Amino acid sequence: MRQFNKCKVAFVIATAMAMTACSGDDGKDGDDGAPGEPGPGPTPPVTEVAEVTNINVISHTIEEGQIRYEFEVTNEEDVLVNGLMKAEAKFAEKTDKGVVLNRDGEIGGYTDTTKEGSVLNALGDGHYEFIAAMPAVNAGSEGIVWLRVGGDDSTEIARSAPMVVSKADMVHTSTTETCFSCHVDYGTSSQRHASYTAINAEGETDFVAGCMVCHNNVSRNETVGGGYARATLQQIGHINHQKFEQDFAPTNCYSCHAEPVMNTSINGNGCSDCHSLDTASDMLASMNEFDARAFHAEKTGLTESQAIRAEHSTSLSAVYMNEGAYCTDLTLYKGEEVLDIEALYADGTLSYASTYLHGYYNESIVGRESRNYAESYKGDGTKTFCHPTLDLNTAQIMASSRVTFAIGDDPSYEGVSFTSYSPVAELADLTQVTDYDRRHAVTADSCTTCHTNNSNFHKNGSYAEGGLDCVACHNNGQDRNARGSAPGFGPMVHSMHWGIGNSLGATAPDANSAASLNADNCVSCHADGIELSEIPNQFIRAKAFHGGDNTKMASPITANCFACHDSAQALNHMEQNGGEIDAEVVADWYMQPTSESCATCHDTGKSFGIEKFHVFER
Repeated sequence: MRQFNKCKVAFVIATAMAMTACSGDDGKDGDDGAPGEPGPGPTPPVTEVAEVTNINVISHTIEEGQIRYEFEVTNEEDVLVNGLMKAEAKFAEKTDKGVVLNRDGEIGGYTDTTKEGSVLNALGDGHYEFIAAMPAVNAGSEGIVWLRVGGDDSTEIARSAPMVVSKADMVHTSTTETCFSCHVDYGTSSQRHASYTAINAEGETDFVAGCMVCHNNVSRNETVGGGYARATLQQIGHINHQKFEQDFAPTNCYSCHAEPVMNTSINGNGCSDCHSLDTASDMLASMNEFDARAFHAEKTGLTESQAIRAEHSTSLSAVYMNEGAYCTDLTLYKGEEVLDIEALYADGTLSYASTYLHGYYNESIVGRESRNYAESYKGDGTKTFCHPTLDLNTAQIMASSRVTFAIGDDPSYEGVSFTSYSPVAELADLTQVTDYDRRHAVTADSCTTCHTNNSNFHKNGSYAEGGLDCVACHNNGQDRNARGSAPGFGPMVHSMHWGIGNSLGATAPDANSAASLNADNCVSCHADGIELSEIPNQFIRAKAFHGGDNTKMASPITANCFACHDSAQALNHMEQNGGEIDAEVVADWYMQPTSESCATCHDTGKSFGIEKFHVFER
C-alpha cells in the first residue's frame, strides 16, 4: 500500500494567518521595522518535470527497523522538483562474511514507496523525507546505504541515478578507478546493468559499492543468510575476468585491488571462487594477516618479472663505421652496473639479444636498412652488431635493440624484454647525430593496464611504455599484415582490439576482449586526446586491402580510422576526402605528402571533431 503524506506545517501556517485576519487589530499600522533588515528574498522556481533527476541528501539516520532519509530533488536545470511519488532504498549490511542484503528481509533491507510501512513525506518545495521500513535493521547496523528516486509512471520525473549515500569502512578493496581503467565509464556503456552505476553523495561515481548493494559478498544460493544476487562481486571479478585479455594475469591482484586484500580464514570470501578448500588448505597453512596481492604475485612469478622490469635497462650506441660495416653497441644495465651479456647468455639468463638497422625520416622509422649482421663481444659486457650492407640508403639511419630475460616455457613469448632506440645518424656523415624521436600519442601505461603480466606479446615485443617497443617492427615502413588487420602501429592496435583483426583466427574472440568494451572509449589509450593535424602527412606501407598480397601505400589517418570503420561507405567517405588505402608504391614513398583532409572537419574542436564521437575524458 502506497503512503504519501503532505507535511502539515503548511496547514498550521494557514490557520494562524486566518486567525490574524479575524482579530480586532485588522487595518492598523504596524510598528516600523528595524532599519536595514533584509526581506524574505525571491522564491526559488519549482517544477514537476525532470528529464534528469538529481538528489541532494541532507541527512540520513539508521534507526530501529528503518532508515530515514532527508533530501532535495532538482532537475537538469537545477530547479527544485515537486510532486515526487516514488523512492527506493537498499541497505547491504556489513557482517562477518561481508556485506549482505537478504531477499527474505533477515539481513539488510530493500523497500520502496509501494511497500507497507515505507512513507515519503514532502517537507517543502523540492524537499522530502523518506522513511524506509527495514525490519532487520537496528541503530547499530552499518554497511552500504543506497537511495534512488523518481521513475513513477504517474509523474514526469525521471528515475535518478542510484546513490551510495554512505558506506562502512573496508567493505571493498577494489576501486572505481581500477575498474574504469578498462571499462572507462560503465554507466554509458552497453554492459549489463549499466543504469545501476552509482554515484556517492558528492556526485562522484562509486562503482564498486553500487554493484555490491546487490552483488553481495555472499551468494543468494546460500541456504542460510544468502545475499541478493547469485553472482557475488568477487565471483564476477575473479571468474568472469579469467580470460579478460591476452596476457592479462588474473593473479595480478593489483590490477583491481588498490587496497591490501586481507583474509583471516581460508573459508573467507573470494578464495573458493578459484580454489577448492582442499587445494587452498594445502597451499596455505594459515591465512592470518597477509596481503593476498603479494602472495599471488610471488607464487605466479609476477614478482620476479616486476623486479626484472624495475631493475634493468638497455642502451644502444649511434651507428658507426667499422671495417666497412655499419655497427652499433648494445649495453645492458642493472641500475648503473653494466652486465655481461655474453655471460648471461651462457648461463641461460638471457634468451635473446639482437638489433635491427632502420631507415629514418621525419621522426618516423621507414623500413629495415639491413637484415644481415655479424655479432661479437668487446669484453666489457657489451655486444656489437655490424651490418655489412644497406638496402634502402635513406638519408638518416638508426638502430633498435631487443634484450629478453628467459622466463616461462617459451621465453620469446613469456620473457621480460627491453627495447632501445639509438640516436639518429646522417648517412653521409655518421658523426652527425640527433636524438631518436617518434610521435607517440598514447600514455606509458595504456597497454599494461590490461596486459598485466609484464611479459612479451610475441617475438619479444614488450607492452611497456605504451607499446613503444612494438614500433621496431610495426612501423610506417614495413607492410605488416597483423592477421589481416592493418599496417603500422596505430592501425594495428585499433584493428586488433576493435576491427577485423579482433575477429580473425580461431583464438581471437577469446584473446581480445576489448570488443566487449565500448569501442569509442579512446581515453583508455589516448588519455591526452588526439590532434589529427599533428599526424605527419606522409604515407605508410600497407598490404593491399582490396585483395592480393602486393605492397601498397596508405595515408595515415585513413589507415587508422579504416582499421575500425571498415565499411564500404566509410571508406568511400575517406577516399572522397583524399584518403588512400591501396596507393601504388613509389621509390621515395615516405617523402610524398598525402591528399587526405580528415583534420579539416574531424580534428579536435572542429564541427565534426573526433572528440564528439569518441570518449577522450574520464
